[in-house]
Amino acid sequence: MGVRIGFVGTRFSGTDGVSLESAKWAKVLWDHRHTSHWYSGLSDRDEDTSMVVPHAYFGHPDIQWINRRAFGTRTRTPDVTQRIYALADYLKRTLYEFTRRFDLDLLIVQNALCIPMNIPLGVALTHFIAETGFPTIAHHHDFYWERDRFSVSAVTDLLWMSFPPALPQIQNVTINSFAQEDLAHRRGVSSILVPNVLDFENEPDEPDAYARGFRHDIGIADDDIMFLQPTRVVPRKGIEHAISLVAALKNSRCKLVISHASGDEGDEYLTALCEMAESQGVDLRLCDTSVGDKRGLNPDGSKIYTLADAYSQADFITYPSIYEGFGNALLEAFYYRKPVLVNRYSIFVADIEPKGAKVIAMDGYLTKDVVQKVQRIIDDPEFRREMVDFNYEIGKAFFSYGVLRRKLRALVTNFTGLDNL
Repeated sequence: MGVRIGFVGTRFSGTDGVSLESAKWAKVLWDHRHTSHWYSGLSDRDEDTSMVVPHAYFGHPDIQWINRRAFGTRTRTPDVTQRIYALADYLKRTLYEFTRRFDLDLLIVQNALCIPMNIPLGVALTHFIAETGFPTIAHHHDFYWERDRFSVSAVTDLLWMSFPPALPQIQNVTINSFAQEDLAHRRGVSSILVPNVLDFENEPDEPDAYARGFRHDIGIADDDIMFLQPTRVVPRKGIEHAISLVAALKNSRCKLVISHASGDEGDEYLTALCEMAESQGVDLRLCDTSVGDKRGLNPDGSKIYTLADAYSQADFITYPSIYEGFGNALLEAFYYRKPVLVNRYSIFVADIEPKGAKVIAMDGYLTKDVVQKVQRIIDDPEFRREMVDFNYEIGKAFFSYGVLRRKLRALVTNFTGLDNL
C-alpha cells in the first residue's frame, strides 16, 4: 500500500537544485506507488496535487521585507518579531490544511528547515511538527552557516530554533559528508547522507534535429569547439577560470557558452566576466534566453532549448566552482558523457573524487599542465571516450536512482514499518 507524501518547500518550479532533486525523489517514490503532493509558494507541479501559498515563497514582498531587517544587523525591532510570528502562525494553519486536504502520511521538507530564505515558514514548520508529531523527513541542501550573507543576524534565536529544529519526529538528510559532520557538530543532530542523483540506469536520449539546431541558433558552427558552462553566473562558480582556459587554448574555434542568467545576485559579476572575455579575446556567448525548463518559443519566435539539448551539443564542460553544495553539473557532465574541468571544491574532494572519477582537475588556479590536458581531450577522441565512459559507470554505481531508492527505503520504512520501496 502506497504512502501519501507531502513535499514542502518555498518553491517547486524551474531548474534550481531543490526543485530538480525533489522531482527525482517523487519519481522514485511513485515507482513504488507512493503518491506525492506539493506545498510551496511557487509551483509548476500538477495543480490537482498542489497547494500554493504565496507567502511560502521566499521572493514574496513580505518575506523580503523581513529578510532585509533580519540579516546584516545584530538586533531587530519589535515589528519584525511581530510580523515573523504573525506570518508563521498563518503558514502553520495552511500546513494543517495541506495535510488534511490530501490526507497525508508523511512530510518531506525540502531545504525550508536549513537555510532561512523564509524565516516564517521555518518557524511554522517547527511549530506544526512539534504540535502534531507529524512524521517528517527534512532534506537539507544548504545550511545558513555555509553562506556569508547569513553570518551577521538579528534572528539567531530563530535560527537555533528552526534551521533545523532538533525534534525527534524529524529524520534529517544531508547531501554531503561535510554537511553531515557540521550538523552533528553544531547541533548534535544525526543525519543520513543521500547524494544528489541522476537516472544513470537509463542513457540520455540521442540528440534529435531540434537539439542539433542549438549550435546554429546561438551562432556556433559544427566544427567549432563548444565549451559549456552550465551554471548560473554568480561569483562562486569561478567562471573567470573558464574564460582563462579558453583564452589559453589560443584557438579561434573554441567558444564559451554560458547557459544560465545571473539570478538574484546582481549583474556586476556578469559585467566583469564580459569585460574579461573581451580583453582576452574569448568568444563568450550568453544563452540564458535560449535555455529553459522545456522546449518552446520566446516572444520573439526564437527557440527555447532544454539544458539536455545544450549538453548534447557541447564538446567540453567547464565547472571551476569555488564552492558547491554538491555539484549537479558535474553529475550531468558524467551523465551526458562529456569531459569536464573541475576546480577541486571541498565536496568534490570529500565525496566524489574518492569514487575514482576522471576529470581535468585544477586547484584554485589554471596551470599549463591543466591547459595541456584539456588540449589532449580535444585532440584525442579515444582518450576522451575512455574518460567519459568510465565516469558514466562511476555515476551509475554511486549517484543513480538505485542509490536513492535504497536510501529512501530506509527512511520511509523507519516511519511506516513497511518494506514497500
